[in-house]
Amino acid sequence: MNSSQALYSERGNTRGNSEQWTTAADPGLAVTTRGAVPAADVTRAVRAIGRVLRRHHLDVPARVRVTAPADGDQPTVVQANVRLHDTPARVQVTGPRGFAVTFAVERLDRQIARLASNQSRAWPDPARPPLARVTEPRPVVRRKSVSLLTGTPGEAMAILDAMDYDAYLFLDQETGEEAIVHWCELLGVGVARQHSTEEPEEQTVNSLPLSVDSEPAPQLTELDAAAWLCRSGLPYLFFTDADSGRGRLLYRRYDGDLSIVVPAE
Repeated sequence: MNSSQALYSERGNTRGNSEQWTTAADPGLAVTTRGAVPAADVTRAVRAIGRVLRRHHLDVPARVRVTAPADGDQPTVVQANVRLHDTPARVQVTGPRGFAVTFAVERLDRQIARLASNQSRAWPDPARPPLARVTEPRPVVRRKSVSLLTGTPGEAMAILDAMDYDAYLFLDQETGEEAIVHWCELLGVGVARQHSTEEPEEQTVNSLPLSVDSEPAPQLTELDAAAWLCRSGLPYLFFTDADSGRGRLLYRRYDGDLSIVVPAE
């Protein structure tokens, strides 16, 4: 690596034991590491993602996060965020140490090409198996308060797809209810609302069939929702909060703990 490509580390501005890396050659490409991430993985991420962006003629910032587990037998998690013509896009994958960055770069390359040609993500997705397993109750370690998109299931699905989510919380403009779009087990997109089970006006999204869950969202406390998710082995759970009456999206993290998305007041 020559001097213009040398990695510069900056500590102290991220949480925990995080570290940020940038280069003089690609100042808009920053890598954040958490845990004992080998320097070779950082170098690999900077070089490979830079090549992907140049191949797609994108002169945009990119943010990469590489998280190494405390347990060496667990997978490394890699997330990459870019903007495509003012549209946010993201990929997130796991893999063994030394391979996870390569998997993420390959997925980002496919994601950019697919979004540019308006193609939907293939499902089921072998690279992103759902985090579905029965566990003991796990804590909610992160709360995300977000301003919800008010739109159609199709508009919500576009964000779901571009951001590489498995489920996405939004405000359904047809019913005024909080709802989620999610990937169905078979090819297609599902919609779950707080109360309504009526079919939406849209029947397909990007040529994929669109269906509505036959049951309204359960009304639960956050504690009960976390217990239900863990006991049932679900990757995520959409529910109506018993205290506020608002929709919530609870989901399992790669480390097994839980995060929750709540509408901003």
